[in-house]
Formats: sequence, C-alpha cells, structure tokens
Amino acid sequence: MNSRSRNRKSGKEISRRSFIGKTAAATAAFTIVPSHVLGGRRRGQVAPSDKLNIACVGVGGKGQSDISAVATENIIALCDADNTKMEEFLSYAQRRVSGAGRRRQQEEQEIPQRQEPDLVALFEKANKYSDFRVMLDKEKSIDAVTVSIPDHCHAVVAMMAIKMGKHVFVQKPMTYSVYEARMLANAAKEYNVATQMGNQGHAGEGARLINEWIWDGAIGDVHEVHCFTNRPIWPQDIVRPVETPPVPETLNWDAWLGPAPYRPYHPAYCPFNWRGWLDFGTGVIGDMGAHILDHPFWALKLDAPATIQASSSKMSSREAERETYPLASMITWTFPARGNMPPVKLIWFDGGLQPPRPEELEAGRRLCSSDGGGIFIGTKGKLMFNCYGNSPRLIPESRMNEYIQPAQTIPRSSGIASEWIEACKAGTKSTSDFSYSSRLTETMLLGNAALRTQRSNTILEWDTEKMEITNLPEANEFLHREYREGWSL
Repeated sequence: MNSRSRNRKSGKEISRRSFIGKTAAATAAFTIVPSHVLGGRRRGQVAPSDKLNIACVGVGGKGQSDISAVATENIIALCDADNTKMEEFLSYAQRRVSGAGRRRQQEEQEIPQRQEPDLVALFEKANKYSDFRVMLDKEKSIDAVTVSIPDHCHAVVAMMAIKMGKHVFVQKPMTYSVYEARMLANAAKEYNVATQMGNQGHAGEGARLINEWIWDGAIGDVHEVHCFTNRPIWPQDIVRPVETPPVPETLNWDAWLGPAPYRPYHPAYCPFNWRGWLDFGTGVIGDMGAHILDHPFWALKLDAPATIQASSSKMSSREAERETYPLASMITWTFPARGNMPPVKLIWFDGGLQPPRPEELEAGRRLCSSDGGGIFIGTKGKLMFNCYGNSPRLIPESRMNEYIQPAQTIPRSSGIASEWIEACKAGTKSTSDFSYSSRLTETMLLGNAALRTQRSNTILEWDTEKMEITNLPEANEFLHREYREGWSL
C-alpha cells in the first residue's frame, strides 16, 4: 500500500485525498481515462472525478494568477487576512470571464483549444476565511493548498498543511528563513506530499535550453556567473513609521502578522511594501533570486555554498535603526567542484548595480532585459539570459548563429502550477519541488545573513550538515527567529 494510503498520525483508513495521490502507474492504469471514452472531453477540461479539492491562501496580487492557474480543479476555499483582496479577486475574476467571452466570440474554431474557467462562479462557490488555521481546521476535504502571501507566513501555512497530509504549492521564496526551508523539505519528505515553489521561470523553455547548452559544453567549463536585477521597486533603507493609524475593519491584523514580532498596523507594511521590511520580507534576493539564481543553480548542479560574503549601500550602524534591507547590494557565493564541474563563483547585483559588460556583447546591445538576468562565464565563451531565464543566447550573436544546438534531453513542462497538479495526482515529483527549491532558498537566504553581518568584514563559512555558519557564530541568529507567542512551525 502506498505510504499515503494511511494517515501516519491516526492510522485511519484510506481517504479521498490519499486515493488521488496514488502512484503514477496506478493513476495511468485506472484513473486517467481517454477523453473519447468519456464522450470527447475538450482539451483543457478535467473530468470531475479527476479533480483535486484546493484551498488557496492569499487571493491578492500573485494569488490571483496562482488561483487562475489551478482553477481547472475544485477551488473549495479562499483565505486572505485582508478582505479587500477578496473584492479585488472578484473584480479580477469578472474581467477574466468577460475577456474569455469576447475571445470565444472571436474564435473561428468550432471547439476552442482551452476552456477558460469561470472564476466568478469559482469565487462565489468557495468558502471564505481570514485565518488559514480556521480554514484548515474546518475544511476536511482539502487535498492541496496554494500559498501566495507575504514571505514571513509561508512556512507556518505550508507546514500546517503538510502535517495534515495536504499537497502544497508555495510562492517564491519558499520561506522567510534558512531553518524554515530545511524543516519544510524534511516534512514534505516525511509526509510524502507533492510540493512546488512558484518560481515560474523554472518551467520555461529558456531554463531547459540553458541546461542543455551548458551540459553540451557550449561555453566550456563554467567558473563564474553574474546575476542582477533592477529591484527593489518598493521602499528600502527607510525607518519605521511612528504613526499608529487604526487597523482597517477589513483587515485581520493578527493573522497578517502571523509569526512575526508584533508591531502596530501601518500602511507602510500592508498591503504591498512588506517585502523590504526585515520582519516581513526577504528583500530583493528573496523576490528575484528565486527566478534569476535558479538558472545557474539548476544548470550547474549546485548545492550548498562553501562561503558567502556581501556588501551593500550604507546601513545604519545601530541595530535598532535597521528596519529594512539596503538600497543596493552585492553578494558572492563560492561552490566546490561537483562531479566533472569545476568550482564556481556566483555573484549577485541589485539596486541598480550591474556586472561588468562582457567584451563579447555588441555595441548598443542591452545587457540582458530591463529587469535583469545573468551571464555564464565559461572557458570557451559566455551565455547570457534574461530575467526568468527567457531568451538565452551565446554571445556574440555570431557565436549563437554558428552553434549547433543539441537534442532536447529535459522533458518540457506544462507550467509551474499544472505540473504540480500532475504530481499531486500521479504521486510524482514536480521540477521545483521542495527537495530542490529548499536548497536554492537556503542559498539565497544565506546571502541575507551575510548582508546583515557585513560590518564584521568576514567571509562566512557554511556547514550545511550542521546548518551552521562556523566562523562567525553571531551570524547564526539570522538563520531563523523566535516566533511570536501562539505561533509555531
């Protein structure tokens, strides 16, 4: 019997959720029925018997697209600490439905290739909550959960769901802290659930081309990679506001704060600018590192770094005044050799900083896209890619034109969310599941630990087995933090 066929904690008999999550072989043999047998199901439609019951935590911002991406399933519950986000999602759903109707009227084919879900009906049917804990306790039929909320609450939602045997999709970055990333990866393995981090570029064609070209030896042995972004596009290097306006009636402030230290409500934190605050966000590296650093991490088969160092625009020398991340930073990780791949140095730039312009790049040609990208530096050339891994090119363009691309060796993805849905149903792994994305997240967040200890002028040495910075003990306090009373992992 599959390990999910029994509840590990209670020993209860097989549930609907565990039945959906049986092995890929069983799914292929007994669950997935050809559409012609079911009366010619349209492409993009899912038989009711195949659908997961999904609860979505976070419906504003990225939550809108995350919900849309899984709307072929049964969305049975929606949760957001800010009720105005529920209203925004309904407005978004109405626009989507209206747009889909116009597209269907313009469609020349008798049967559209993809049926747009009715997001308005989805919204009206789903139960609504402002506290994910209440939702998970009450909604007994949930199979899977999406998490699209501020960074500081990712881990507590995901861990509660995992311990209840539910599959989880968590927006990037996977967690707020290094410790949380390690604990979630361990729990996902123990409870045998399908997981995914929402770094959508990982599912793209560009990501696969980068890997295939690097592995083909297109630029020789890669020994250095430069990555950069135009972020932050939110306030950083600012002080805590002193005003204490009343909490809006539409906001459950306690649920929004989650495990973070208590502070009075202020619109400087919520609904959007939380990302730059040390208590709530993971800064630029957490936002864009999960996209841009993902490509060297995957292509170069990186794991734990050996060392980390950082520098930034000036931060206050007084801890009490340091409330946000700096305006600009530069972080360097070193990694040991892996198999036949040599040691590599990975360098990150943000806040307007950029790596040196490659000599091979033609005059007048932009260095990556306006929002960033990266450059692989190898013994036989350089490879440049845009943010999210789009449009990879060998440089100069003449080198790209003469390059004979290798055969495809990596399976192509149906999308970051849809491949997670497939993994939930088939009992397989998605490509950015927690066994992978936790290691990427740990690497990114070690960069934040280096930023917060940069005045020590120390290159941090990392022992991944002990989960410890060995040569600067005080830096370890930035690997995790004590949760506010009433909250736990």
